Amino acid sequence: MSVIRVLVADDQALVRAGLAALLDLEPDLTVVAQAADGHGAVALAAQEGVDVALLDIEMPGLTGLEATEQIVAAGRGTRCLIVTTFDRPGYLRRAFDAGASGFVVKDTPAPELAEAIRRVHAGLRVVDPALAEKSLLAGPNPLTARERDVLRKAAGGAPAGQIARALHLSAGTVRNHLSSAIGKTGTANRTEAATVAARNGWL
Repeated sequence: MSVIRVLVADDQALVRAGLAALLDLEPDLTVVAQAADGHGAVALAAQEGVDVALLDIEMPGLTGLEATEQIVAAGRGTRCLIVTTFDRPGYLRRAFDAGASGFVVKDTPAPELAEAIRRVHAGLRVVDPALAEKSLLAGPNPLTARERDVLRKAAGGAPAGQIARALHLSAGTVRNHLSSAIGKTGTANRTEAATVAARNGWL
């Protein structure tokens, strides 16, 4: 029986250790590495000859989506499975755009997660069905890359002038992007726009 070599990457130590312990109970799975951030995940995936990398989305350094992109781009055949608390429809689309082979939420029962790893390793795609439905209903991300950049800064409360300096834009251009994002999200102001965009995984 061939054994699937697994990497678990999550910035929460208890979650990471718990997932690893559960997966190691499976006779055909072995956790060969654990990472606390995206940079560690990318490095360990290369060093340890990982078959399937389980990645959380919100990690320090590199996000799980950015780490996925780098792991896939390295061309070593490692497949990436996003395992996250955040069941936001926009994240699903971005995960597959980054090259992920699957997307499941952390409350997935252990036997189902193990089966998801096997399916991803076999070259199949795995998607949490409830999230897939939400993603279809939500539609594609309506925000441009620049609108996302501006909203991320705005979410932290930065004024237009400060955002403009950080992104090397004019204050007028920043206001135009904010206005467009507010319109696309159907909200009343930039704070609401940032909240809606974050909730949908568009940022």
